[in-house]
Amino acid sequence: MNMRKKAEGTMIIAGIIGAIMVIFIIIPIISMFIDVGISGFIRAAGDRSAMKAILLSMIAAVYATALSALFGIPLAYFLARKKFPGKKLIESIIDIPIVVPHIIAGIALLTVFGRHGVLGAPLDELGIRIADSMIGIVIAMMFVSAPFIINSAKEGFESVDPRLENVAMGLGASRTRAVITITVPLCMKNLLVGAIMTWARAISEFGAVMIIAYYPMVATTHIYTEYLHSGLETSVPIAALLLLICIIIFVILRTISARWKRYDQD
Repeated sequence: MNMRKKAEGTMIIAGIIGAIMVIFIIIPIISMFIDVGISGFIRAAGDRSAMKAILLSMIAAVYATALSALFGIPLAYFLARKKFPGKKLIESIIDIPIVVPHIIAGIALLTVFGRHGVLGAPLDELGIRIADSMIGIVIAMMFVSAPFIINSAKEGFESVDPRLENVAMGLGASRTRAVITITVPLCMKNLLVGAIMTWARAISEFGAVMIIAYYPMVATTHIYTEYLHSGLETSVPIAALLLLICIIIFVILRTISARWKRYDQD
């Protein structure tokens, strides 16, 4: 009985501390929404340049997520299934974009993809412009967000017993077919969560995008420019609108992920 009371007391304390953290996160959001009001949202939604920047952010984030999944998921599978010298080094390299300041990430990307960069210069001569283009935006977003889907997919692949693939291959399936038909469905929740976090991180990126592709403006650079030129009066409604759109999309995607998890359990 005493043990149960102690456990309940611990849970109450944890709940109170957790509530403080939730309040800390939600208060600035609610405060901004109240400050903007319905009229502010309507005004921001009627701003063509703002809506164009928000739409560009969403499209670029989708491209960045798709490319991150295309190249990152196979890498995650390889890391989950293989042991080799230097594996820890590769895993550390993958996490670098998470810890490095994103202004520095943008400068590093510029040395490669800028007009005078290692790849940017020859591509520019061929008429392929990366800096200050949609391609540059996607590259910047992909660089800072790809680790999320790689790490989440790797965790999912590690949770699936490799013997299941071996059984399928013993019955005549190729490894590729075994992975697609057995492993991927079993870790789909991890793949979905990784994709959601990758998209969310991509659309919120500012520093790297600002350095390598200030134009055309995405939502974050547009908000920053409005803040510099007009202060909070103009920038806050656009920021609030972007935040509201992202929250709605994020909740929808999270709901889909949760339903997928229940479907797998059933």
